Amino acid sequence: MFSDKVEIIIRSGNGGDGHVSFRRELYVAAGGPDGGDGGKGGDLIFEVDRGLNTLNDFRHNRKYSAGNGMPGGRRRCHGANGADLVVKVPEGTVVREKESGKVIVDMSHGCIREIVLKGGRGGKGNMNYATPTMQVPKYAQPGKPGKELSVILELKTIADVGLLGFPNVGKSTFLSRVSNARPKIANYHFTTLQPMLGVVDLDGADGFVIADIPGLIEGASSGVGLGHEFLRHIERTKLFIHMVDSASTEGRDPLNDILVINEELKNYNEDLLSRPQVIAANKTDVFYGTEEETVITLLKEEFEPKGIPVFPISAVSGKGVKELLYYVRKRLDEIPKEPTVFEREYDIEQELAVQEEPFTVTFDEKDKMYVVEGPRIEKMLGYTNLDSEKGFQFFQKFMHTNGIIDALETLGIEEGDTVKMYELQFDYYK
Repeated sequence: MFSDKVEIIIRSGNGGDGHVSFRRELYVAAGGPDGGDGGKGGDLIFEVDRGLNTLNDFRHNRKYSAGNGMPGGRRRCHGANGADLVVKVPEGTVVREKESGKVIVDMSHGCIREIVLKGGRGGKGNMNYATPTMQVPKYAQPGKPGKELSVILELKTIADVGLLGFPNVGKSTFLSRVSNARPKIANYHFTTLQPMLGVVDLDGADGFVIADIPGLIEGASSGVGLGHEFLRHIERTKLFIHMVDSASTEGRDPLNDILVINEELKNYNEDLLSRPQVIAANKTDVFYGTEEETVITLLKEEFEPKGIPVFPISAVSGKGVKELLYYVRKRLDEIPKEPTVFEREYDIEQELAVQEEPFTVTFDEKDKMYVVEGPRIEKMLGYTNLDSEKGFQFFQKFMHTNGIIDALETLGIEEGDTVKMYELQFDYYK
């Protein structure tokens, strides 16, 4: 099965503890401290592997951990650093923080290698704490723990052109004719179960990359069929070739098919409808008499006034295909070259630092309510949408995992008591 969205847990390595020891050598009655430093924990790194085109490998292994740093040793021995873990992903993979859905990094367009979680710092050995007044320090610094995060990997195909259309309109046949892609072709729905990429070469002009997006159906934007799994692959494309079965060989109305799929694009991401489109009216080789002229005229009258040209083609015979491709190349040259990159929204160092910041839980005798304050609380409220079910679930988990509920219960909170967290007030119930 093709996988283009997976959830995994990533973790950087713990720093090694510093060591406590003292020189013990022949003829040295009281040697000084010689405990070495602990090693640094390994980093968790994402790296693009252009040989990959799916996230299938992540279906069988959901947890990825870098190596821990080793503790320091006697005689000022520094502990070994933990091994970095390099996680290979296909180009175009977007890494998101699971709870908030915010983008951590987009592994595309020049972003080939990214340290996502830095390893914990190694602790200092007692040799670092000797002073004229403290010549026998009996303590060392513990290593800092690594960081752990649940993330979602989404593969968003990198292509200049997206090939859209209902199942069995001839997209796979077209792609195999115009590019180096070799998709499986058969006469049944969803024969293409994963996006196919092909490079189109043109004489006297630059080529381009085209992606055959598996056949969409009505309701795809709501997740019907494999809608969401496929629609995410068109978010980077600059132009759409919208292919229809103009001969209605399966009884479908080509004009209605275009309207239905454009509505799915709008419902999934309204910005997609603003991108240039061209209609490839396929299967003209099976028309009889004046049928082709009638159907093509209807399509042109409907869409060309909207700036969407119609090209009658046959993916089987090659009729009209060359003209279509050169038009697409011309339109691509007119579109700004800036790639579609998903900007970073989640700063790991800042967000995870919040978890280490203090908070206080007190009881306000005057207003008879429990007050929870601190930078950790304030920042959490700033990025959490409590009106959404997902946001409220994150809020509940935050209260439990950060010990806030335990602190409230220690103070004697009872059901129905009021809790105030800055501008937020709510009644406490288990």
